[in-house]
Amino acid sequence: MGDLLITVAPTGAETAKSDCPQLPTTLDELVETAQRCEAAGAAMIHVHIRDGEHRPTLDQGRLRDTVVALHEHTDLVVQLSTGGSVHDPLDDRLKVLDAEPDSCSLTMGTTNFGNDVFLNPWPFVCDLYQLSQERGVVPEFELFDLGQVAALHRLLAKYGLPHGGKVHADLVMGVPGGMPGTADALVAAVAALPAETTSWSATGIGRSTLAVALASLSKGGHLRVGMEDVLTLAKGVPVEHNDQLVSRAAELGRMAQRTPMTPAEARALLGMI
Repeated sequence: MGDLLITVAPTGAETAKSDCPQLPTTLDELVETAQRCEAAGAAMIHVHIRDGEHRPTLDQGRLRDTVVALHEHTDLVVQLSTGGSVHDPLDDRLKVLDAEPDSCSLTMGTTNFGNDVFLNPWPFVCDLYQLSQERGVVPEFELFDLGQVAALHRLLAKYGLPHGGKVHADLVMGVPGGMPGTADALVAAVAALPAETTSWSATGIGRSTLAVALASLSKGGHLRVGMEDVLTLAKGVPVEHNDQLVSRAAELGRMAQRTPMTPAEARALLGMI
């Protein structure tokens, strides 16, 4: 049985297709990416979608079509981003759950995101959490700094456990404006997680990707990788396909005597079965 959850985040909302032609932005590209990443060891896919001009969108029709297509062509756990892009209105981000994903991201606070602001005010966080409970969608709590770890304590104390009864968090590290992508920051964040936490993963942005992955494995955590978060395998070596990043994560896991989970095992971990 596998004991390492590998999540792939293949697209994101920040990188332009014109700057990175290999970025999967069409539905066909996303499905092909999902299939290859599943074969390489991914069990969950964290999804941002694009419109016909390759721009970030939360279009309901496209979201639904994406969830259906990924379920038809893969066994992956489908997690939709409720963050969208930093410019999406809060109301549109709540409507993401209408597309009936298995899981959704739920960021626990507002973060400076480079020159932009990723807005997640407390009332929105509470509304999204309660909506996920009502709809039976399992949230992944995305934590960009220690203040957001503290906010997760507050949320669970006020509204109880998520649908399925499991608490899965993802430490997003190395974003300009959030916590650094270092082993010290990861250890501090993990130590501060609520007692109710049943699993956690870590994401290292850009150059921090390997340091964060190795620190996460050493602490018993899981991994999120993908072209949303990093576009190079090494200095001057661009990623050509997301499955390269998944394969590298799987190999790092094997070196740490960790085996990639199947999607069915991931569902059990996350409280979906």
